[in-house]
Amino acid sequence: MSADNQAASFVHGGNVHAWARERGGALAGVLDFSANINPLGLAGSVREAITQSVSQVIHYPDVEAVTLKAAISSYYDVDVEHITAGNGAVELLYVLTHTLRPKRVLIPAPAFSEYERAATAAGAEIEYAFLSPENNFAFDVSSLCSRLNGVDMVFIGNPNNPTGTLLTVRQLERLLFAAKKAGIMVIVDESFMDFIIGDREYTCRPLLKQYDNLVILHSLTKFYAIPGLRLGFALTHRDLTAKLHAAKDPWNVNSLAQAAGVAALTDKEYQQKSREIVNHEKNILYASLKALPGVHPFPPSVNYILINTRQTSYSAAHLRQTLAERNILIRDCSNYPGLSPYYIRVAVKLNEQNKILLERLEQVLR
Repeated sequence: MSADNQAASFVHGGNVHAWARERGGALAGVLDFSANINPLGLAGSVREAITQSVSQVIHYPDVEAVTLKAAISSYYDVDVEHITAGNGAVELLYVLTHTLRPKRVLIPAPAFSEYERAATAAGAEIEYAFLSPENNFAFDVSSLCSRLNGVDMVFIGNPNNPTGTLLTVRQLERLLFAAKKAGIMVIVDESFMDFIIGDREYTCRPLLKQYDNLVILHSLTKFYAIPGLRLGFALTHRDLTAKLHAAKDPWNVNSLAQAAGVAALTDKEYQQKSREIVNHEKNILYASLKALPGVHPFPPSVNYILINTRQTSYSAAHLRQTLAERNILIRDCSNYPGLSPYYIRVAVKLNEQNKILLERLEQVLR
């Protein structure tokens, strides 16, 4: 892969700054559907916590992130000894791969591009297990188990980005069991799990003590709308937790992010309201997209929807550019391994914002 092609393959959504620079620096009036961030925005409790903590930036942040880890432990019902706090989940993804140094990694595709990027940066070779659009990109656990020979690490997004595919914990345990027998690490990315109403059927958190080959990555930036602050955590076996702590920057989570995380995890009203609104709006948006000519959306599980545009005659790049001229940003998914140039992804926003997306899509397609 050339340097230019590799750079293109790791483009992300949500780059409103580049969009603004192309248009003279103005962000006013743009609706960003390219990043999967909670449409309710910053919670008042989090804003207040950040404001009150500003004076603390004259001090180094807590190396152990004790208060933040206590909040994570309480909210997610996991022991503190399993938690490594991170400057976003992606930071810990890189720390993890550089610590474990896998030689060959299995990635069901399409998937979040940073799995490949982090593994490659640590010197690993990549093996893809391509998911089928004819089957709504569903994971075939039996097939994945049959692909374990010769790899030492597997990545699973649950829910998967960009497809929205969701595995139950029972399905994942089959993979974990087979991988443990073969000495293979399984990295389960649960960064969008907070959007699920009642995640007990899906999260691997209860399996942490049973499977020392399990790593759970979790972002707090999506659900709590703080991507500019960067906050996440990893849940691992205690021995690996110690290794991750030794390998990372000791001050990797800044004071404002720690304060924001504590406030966010205790804001029950915001959490409940977010899940209810996002789940309600995703169903409405999915049904409305299905009604548009030539548009084929895939069933969503959380706050984003993958769409095949082939029958519209618009490629993803063309549709992205056309909508950007109308102040709507969408994610061109053509750089994902396993997807053609006719796939886009849109975030689920509030009702009025979703209506604007639908209106402008319809204008373009008709």
